[in-house]
Amino acid sequence: MGAMKTLIIGAGIGGSVLALGLQRAGMDFQLLEQAEAFKEIGAGIQLSSNAVKVLDRLGLTDALPKFCVEPDAHKFQDWSTGETILRTPLCPDVLDVFGAPYYHAHRPDLIAALTEGLDPDRVHFGKRVTEVGEDGDGVWGKCADGEEFRGDVLIGADGIHSVVRDSVCQHAPARRSGYVTWRGVIDAADVADLDVPISSYIVMGPKLSFVFYYVGGAKRINWLAMGQTDDEKKESWSQTATKDEVLAAFDGWYEVPRRFIEVTDQPFVTALHDRDPLETWINGHIALMGDAAHAMLPYHAQGAGQSIEDAWVLLRSLELGADAPAKGLRRFEALRKDRADRMIQHSRDAERWYHMSEPADVERRNARFRRYNEDAAKFTPQQIWLYSYDAEQAALGTDEDWRALPAW
Repeated sequence: MGAMKTLIIGAGIGGSVLALGLQRAGMDFQLLEQAEAFKEIGAGIQLSSNAVKVLDRLGLTDALPKFCVEPDAHKFQDWSTGETILRTPLCPDVLDVFGAPYYHAHRPDLIAALTEGLDPDRVHFGKRVTEVGEDGDGVWGKCADGEEFRGDVLIGADGIHSVVRDSVCQHAPARRSGYVTWRGVIDAADVADLDVPISSYIVMGPKLSFVFYYVGGAKRINWLAMGQTDDEKKESWSQTATKDEVLAAFDGWYEVPRRFIEVTDQPFVTALHDRDPLETWINGHIALMGDAAHAMLPYHAQGAGQSIEDAWVLLRSLELGADAPAKGLRRFEALRKDRADRMIQHSRDAERWYHMSEPADVERRNARFRRYNEDAAKFTPQQIWLYSYDAEQAALGTDEDWRALPAW
């Protein structure tokens, strides 16, 4: 076959990382995005060392510090007092131990860094793909405007509501978690009097949690609030909420979360869903990655990270197996699926840990967390399993040390 062409459906973080990697490797691709332009959709994201190692390999080492923030620690706090129950180290320790920093970023800043150097002739906006398939001439994607794109490999990076997955692999209905997430981004100057250190915060309460961290060069603060509800909220990041609604949910909480809500111009709300692990991500020369393959709940802040890992292992699998792309796709799945499937379950487990309401359960959890505080420099087994992963070693099959780690 001639030079392999890859069709990428979806220009989110995973699709953009894959496109940048293919371009840097001199490989042909077409990136199709249904939006009319890259927009400021979403809010903050956390980029742990496992993801940053990939971004470094893509040449973003110097760009990331210009818009990212390096937190000193994860701080797990009590909802009523703000007491830090568990503190686990982040920067600068993660660089020494895991080989890359830990960053907070505003999603639009990261998308801009990933895409500003892409060949504009290979990026197509306003292309809502409605159907995909494969025939004797290769793979194809049909758009709502009637245009058809063809290639040798097609990658569904089109998120939790993936058309690629539903059209080709198998129908996998979203699993409703029973929780919603409210979110907002505020100017740090509006709460400067609170003197909040640059850390990553997880505040745990009965059936509620509140996560916050600095983004945008520490000039802004991103917050996410998860709560149990019977309301049938849409799964949409553009659905608005009222301040009164969010404040009512967090009545009685300590000052910092409530102040953040009060100074937010417009909070948003979406239902939290994930999906059970799929039997396969591959059908012939068509593959899934990111949320299209393994949508997970946000409690370990690994959605973006797992998509970035996928993109690198997929890139290298295609690069190493350019003469047999179907075999390369199967190799990608074999190298990635177990880790991603585990993350789906670990994220579900964390939902229970963060939202305990029975006093005896809360005390047992807090006692376990406090034991880690006996060594302020100690990484938890979860951090070690997450952050020590190296996507390049995984792609080459030389990640024996990581695979030998006990799953938490």
